[in-house]
Amino acid sequence: MLVFCDIFDFKVLILACLLAFLPNSLANDANEGAVSLTQQNIDMTLASNELVFINFYAQWCRFSNLLAPTFEEAATRIRRAFPEQGKVVMAKVDCDRESAIASRFHITKYPTLKVIRNGQPTKREYRGQRSVDAFEEFIKKQLEDPIKEFYDLKELMNLDDKKRMIIGYFDRKDVPEYKMFRRVATNLKDDCQFQVGFGTCSAQNCDLGEYFHLVNASKSMHPPGEPIIVFRSDKALSNDEDETYRGSLHNFDELNVWAQEKCVPLVREITFANAEELTEEGLPFLILFHAPDDVESIKLYKDVVSKQLIDEKQHVNFLTADGLKFAHPLHHLAKTPADLPLIAIDSFRHMYLFPNFNDIHIEGKLKAFLKDLYSGKLHREFHNGPIPSNNELPQIVGQIKVPTTPPESTFKKLAPSKNRYTLLRDEL
Repeated sequence: MLVFCDIFDFKVLILACLLAFLPNSLANDANEGAVSLTQQNIDMTLASNELVFINFYAQWCRFSNLLAPTFEEAATRIRRAFPEQGKVVMAKVDCDRESAIASRFHITKYPTLKVIRNGQPTKREYRGQRSVDAFEEFIKKQLEDPIKEFYDLKELMNLDDKKRMIIGYFDRKDVPEYKMFRRVATNLKDDCQFQVGFGTCSAQNCDLGEYFHLVNASKSMHPPGEPIIVFRSDKALSNDEDETYRGSLHNFDELNVWAQEKCVPLVREITFANAEELTEEGLPFLILFHAPDDVESIKLYKDVVSKQLIDEKQHVNFLTADGLKFAHPLHHLAKTPADLPLIAIDSFRHMYLFPNFNDIHIEGKLKAFLKDLYSGKLHREFHNGPIPSNNELPQIVGQIKVPTTPPESTFKKLAPSKNRYTLLRDEL
């Protein structure tokens, strides 16, 4: 005996069947909330959207479950605020079901929030406040135009000389070279400032074009009408030189690699905003603590690092730190802002003070300090005291040698909070 549904029920059945065969990303459009990413739809989703904000989670993780409703509500709000296709997607990955995706993105804790721009993962995870308003504000900021347009020479002459910048000059916005420039700027907006000027030679901007040709490149290398891209260094804080890009403006990888090398310096500044990501790199810190207005010490330190320690960049992070903002580590080193500048190593176990800042002028002295860390000498002296020379006797108290006592690491306390994550190594 055949049983038929009424017309309403039949329409519902047909709709349900259609939804079952739709891709996950489209099915989620009906349900709102975050898009579920799988092996079947992740590549297309990443390639077809300017920004994808992904929540990597596990259903058994308490912190993932706490975050889930907030992330879903934020995704619905973002979907309504930016309805145009290809702009932004808030997505989620169930890492137990999609273990291959979790491995692909090197997920080591739950929940992890990553940003993908133009199909490329960014270096920085999201580490801000986990609220609907905070997520919405973050997405809006990420979608802001990364490039500031200038219109006359005065704007170029008044740029902040403490910032590293990539400056472009193009005939028009609709040329493919500018689209490539903008794509690179979107990827590196957190590391550099990007400036751009437009126009062919006219009464308003001819002098600007001539300025670019004369200051940054010869006319024979960049004749009028051809785009120009220039790196302008942070002159107030380094002795790095300006440089004109000589490669292809149609090859994203080539331009992106060049810009990244210029935007991300060998010596970086540590702040409370980037401390978590720096600690997660897992390398010891060699830090110059300086007074806020002491640019000469910063330049000196950067010169020494670039000339004498560049071969150590795989083993240590070279950093500068505002000694007033980071007064707590100074206190642990028994120092105050009055003792600035000074250099220290934070090994994430202990902090070790470079004995005399002025010894930075002695070639090889700072490198030997690093070698003492690698060899374990600094740590051995922590337990046993310094090895006396032939003319010295160890300090004795009741026949017991007194060891040196470098303080415990302070920067490891700025690592990702265990109150926000379930770490894989603790759970599996």
